[in-house]
Amino acid sequence: MPRIAILHKDRCNPVGCGGYLCIRVCPVNMQGKQCKTIDPVDKKVKIDEKLTTSACSICQNACPFGAIEMINLPDELTTQPVHTYPPNGLHLYDLPLPQFGKVVGIVGRNGIGKSTAIKILAGVLKPNLGTEKEASVEDLLKYYKGSTGQIFFEKLKKGEIKVSYKPQQVEYIPKSAKGTVKELLRKVDEKDGFDEVVAFLELENVLDTNIDKISGGELQRVAIAATALKKANVYIFDEPTSYLDIGQRLRAARFIRSLVNDSTAVLVVEHDLVILDFMTDIMHIMYGNEGAYGIVSQPKPSRNGINTYLEGFIKEQKMRFRDHEIKFMTAPPSASKKIIPLVSWKNVEKKLGKFSVKVINGCIGNSEVVGILGENGTGKTTFVRILANELTKDSGELTEKVTVSYKPQYLAAESDETVGAYLQEANAKYSVQLIRPLDLEHHMNKPLNKLSGGELQRVFIAHCLGKEADVYLLDEPSAYLDVEQRLAVAKVIKEVATMREKSILVVDHDIVFIDYLSDRLMVFDGEPAIRGEAHGPIAMVEGMNMFLKLIDITMRRDSESYRPRINSPDSRLDREQKESGHLYYNKT
Repeated sequence: MPRIAILHKDRCNPVGCGGYLCIRVCPVNMQGKQCKTIDPVDKKVKIDEKLTTSACSICQNACPFGAIEMINLPDELTTQPVHTYPPNGLHLYDLPLPQFGKVVGIVGRNGIGKSTAIKILAGVLKPNLGTEKEASVEDLLKYYKGSTGQIFFEKLKKGEIKVSYKPQQVEYIPKSAKGTVKELLRKVDEKDGFDEVVAFLELENVLDTNIDKISGGELQRVAIAATALKKANVYIFDEPTSYLDIGQRLRAARFIRSLVNDSTAVLVVEHDLVILDFMTDIMHIMYGNEGAYGIVSQPKPSRNGINTYLEGFIKEQKMRFRDHEIKFMTAPPSASKKIIPLVSWKNVEKKLGKFSVKVINGCIGNSEVVGILGENGTGKTTFVRILANELTKDSGELTEKVTVSYKPQYLAAESDETVGAYLQEANAKYSVQLIRPLDLEHHMNKPLNKLSGGELQRVFIAHCLGKEADVYLLDEPSAYLDVEQRLAVAKVIKEVATMREKSILVVDHDIVFIDYLSDRLMVFDGEPAIRGEAHGPIAMVEGMNMFLKLIDITMRRDSESYRPRINSPDSRLDREQKESGHLYYNKT
């Protein structure tokens, strides 16, 4: 059975374990071999994978910080990895390859090599095939001999493939690109498509704005535009919907699909299942252990691929990669649930520069989760900040005799304070309810300023929900999280509301996430950046109908997994649902 040895260096704490405990108890070391040694560079443990045996589980179990993982890989995985991060880091097996004339999607957990895989395809990262040196194109041709991978790398070698790549973290772009949006896009435009792309992605209003002055959503659309304007035949997009509202996500998805033709391929990594399903033709599932290894499945039609991912079992390979199935409700929460108001408001108005928002009448009840949907720039965050006492209302009435805990939209962590210190209150009171399901136990010794986006998001959620308060406000908690983490967070939010009888408001753009956790909805509409108006909270059926009408789509539930899916525009289902007035939930 193939075996790999992983050392999570951020967890390795030689002082805390009394001085390299794993080295002292290692059965192989006791035989006089050097299986586990001290790395002279960082003074952490280093493992010689070739010397490990099944007895090395003793070292894994002995580590009090969970820093060592001895992993038995699936029996059929006999090939060498495409890439490893030495020493004792992530092992990536195989690559998800583009298909000309198709949009190929990639779905999987964070930390199993999705971004690594597409960086290799984009030429940003040189693979090493599990060795200590970079692999040449000839090495890759030999590795993929007799497969579709061989064809791809032969074309790459001949210069017949040119790749354009949008990275995951668009927030880093202002550090390397200077000048206005127009200057950047003109500079990269190799297809003379500036006007068309700018219009499609609605970038006219920011063309004369400096790159470092635009919002996250604007920056994402600029990055998509810059990628598409390059003359290429393989376009790769890593998480293209981050920071975008649902309307912008749909527009970006349609734009990305428009790049495909018989001589062009598109590859997309995305965590929003509704958009991923809408955008792609073919799907690769990536599965494995976070920070340890990632395996790429064979391609499937998108619907089947997403349903297989939710099921957690690849039938043709007899491979179970998750111990549970992700399930969705078949019907909305009952609209007849009695609401006992905890927080209420009436005719609340706020003006910020040229923008104004009005929230007419509404209330939040005990043990209730209210989802908030709406376009960017219509006042969702402004309203939440008023409830959180970060902004004062200009007029109207608002219940003020409640305590509030607030997680903001944008995450900032400059401090080197450890996660354990920051979450001391949450860990002491709600370890089982928050720390474990959010998978934060092994991050307690990390400084906040060393966390990834997904780790920081989960820490901030735990910190918010770990405080004693009457009302919890979470602004875009799904950002940076993968599909499974989003649904885990949704379960945590629902449990806090129910078990602790709390009121929770959640602003987010992932419809699957909002549908999964909400009892009622608030819907914001208006003219972005000019005016906004809130409706609700109202029943899920009414709220979804209102919101989907605003963005001119209809949705249905998948017949197998019951997950939400977008109907093709002007399809039979789309027309029938619009005629019936049931744009999402089935008529009951």
